[in-house]
Amino acid sequence: MPQQSKISSTVADTKRFEDALERVSKLASNFYDQLARGDVPSMELPSRTKTNIEFDKRHRVWRYGKDQSSRTAKKRDGAYMLLRTVYMIDFIREMINTKKSSTLREMYYISEGWDLAKFNEQQESDRLAEDLEIVTKCMREDFKLRPEEDGARVMGNLDIQEKNRKGQQKKINCRDDVGDAGYSIPYNMEEDKVKFKSWDADLIIAIETGGMFDRLVENGFDESHRAILVHLKGQPARSTRRFIKRLHGASQLPVVVFTDGDPWSFRIFASIAFGAIKTAHISHYLATPTAQYLGITPSDIVNYELPSDKLNKEDIKALKSELSDPRFSDTFWKSEIELQLQLGKKSEQQALAKYGLDFVTDTYLPEKLKEMNIL
Repeated sequence: MPQQSKISSTVADTKRFEDALERVSKLASNFYDQLARGDVPSMELPSRTKTNIEFDKRHRVWRYGKDQSSRTAKKRDGAYMLLRTVYMIDFIREMINTKKSSTLREMYYISEGWDLAKFNEQQESDRLAEDLEIVTKCMREDFKLRPEEDGARVMGNLDIQEKNRKGQQKKINCRDDVGDAGYSIPYNMEEDKVKFKSWDADLIIAIETGGMFDRLVENGFDESHRAILVHLKGQPARSTRRFIKRLHGASQLPVVVFTDGDPWSFRIFASIAFGAIKTAHISHYLATPTAQYLGITPSDIVNYELPSDKLNKEDIKALKSELSDPRFSDTFWKSEIELQLQLGKKSEQQALAKYGLDFVTDTYLPEKLKEMNIL
């Protein structure tokens, strides 16, 4: 049976990569066809701004709307980007055919050999990889592209079956079979790589900072409150968001997000619950619409008299931008953002240590979870 499973998985992988190769090759063919007709090569893309995200009622996430932008060779910058697109497609073709993979960082450096098509900075190459995802409706993993780092860490009574490098299926308990650092989420979180076998828990807590994750682990919060703890590692990687979505889908456990109390952390929550603007084309794949925000809120700064720092200009600009962001349009977020602007303050998770190292697990989290009717 394990051998049959391995063969079946290999066939599925091969078909996935072949399909991705066919789609990017078709895009390159379109460029050549345009040239053959005497047309200026161009490519249509959704406008990737917050003004062009719409609520998808079916998946309950925010995705790109109908506004389109055209990338054309009529201007020099556009011509360079289309040239880079062709080079990237050829690079993807080579990786798929040779069964190799590359990190996004490696691809950026490889472009140094592309002469006029080399990228000026990695942000350009990362964005182009996302553009290819949008146009082809494939994932960058289908192109054999992977991030520099894997996802974050997990601690809790959760049994996972993961396929190792030799294609063998290994069962791992995310509490009993790991050290204090927890289970490390791989960059590939598809079902052929990782399966959720069983769990004995009541909720999933996604935690922004490593220090707070370690505090909850050290205090045994995963055991005392039957929680599966997920370290977000700041702005969460795709694999981390995919892990949360898949685990919630399998278990139907409530998901709460515990971050710092600043505008950048609010966006971390939004990326988990609604989808991030830069990856709005795959929000249905990554986002968990039922996720709830646990804290730190501006109201917490007041109610718990938390130590705080003054908002800087960038913080204020970000908060004002969120007031016009459709992902923050409900009454809760409007009132909290306006309160923070009024206070002129922000606070970190670790500020709860003002009341002692056990306060967060003995008082703050139980109180907040009871308010949310989760405990």
